[in-house]
Amino acid sequence: RMSEELQKYVIPKAEVMYPRIDRTYAWSDAANTSVPCKATDDNAEYSLNFKIPKAEAGKLMKQMKAYYDENKKKGWPDKFPIPFKEQDDGLFKGKAKLAGAYNGEPTRKPPQYDSQNKTLDDDFKLTTGSICNIAVTFVPYSISKSQTGVSLRLNGVQVIKYVPMKTASPFEAVADGFVSDSTNPFESFDNESEAVSDAADDEEDPFAEIEEPVEEPKKKAVKKSTAAPKEDSDDLSSLIEKWDDDED
Repeated sequence: RMSEELQKYVIPKAEVMYPRIDRTYAWSDAANTSVPCKATDDNAEYSLNFKIPKAEAGKLMKQMKAYYDENKKKGWPDKFPIPFKEQDDGLFKGKAKLAGAYNGEPTRKPPQYDSQNKTLDDDFKLTTGSICNIAVTFVPYSISKSQTGVSLRLNGVQVIKYVPMKTASPFEAVADGFVSDSTNPFESFDNESEAVSDAADDEEDPFAEIEEPVEEPKKKAVKKSTAAPKEDSDDLSSLIEKWDDDED
């Protein structure tokens, strides 16, 4: 069916933000952040935010809308709120996630691959700023008119460019203090795909057709704020047509 062909999508060359996919996390009001939790805890999930160029956001939006139109149930609205927000750098921000459990049964953690499709270690931690291909499945829903749309269920991540995790020092530089002259023996190593596991993945590889790594996308220049959109700006068709016109 055409519907099944539209359901899966690979978001290419996305800049990852706040990835929490090494294990399940849930929001904590006390900590004011997401904290590690059991897969079966309330609101437990694997998640990451991402940023993509306007052209790619337009392609993704079109396919999400097409899948929604083919699968919406009787009484569902014909349109849904725009799921992406434009950032100061001109990129569009979205989110992909996977519930930690369904009906009390833990879900399988989204697999992570390096640029050559080798499975990364189970404890590999993706970092903000890394560039990835993100495999998702569309899941349309409608709870109310304002809570209608297509969620992006996270299926897996392919790391194209890895940004090493940095640890911030709690100290300031001290004038005339001790200075280490030792060299880092690991400076010459490429961090993009060191944490690789040779373990075979029994499930289908969502990136099997991707052979060559892709280059990091160039960020667009910061754009000035535009006037607030009219009330009908939530019309996906109008937004998609606007993107199409900009690309011509």
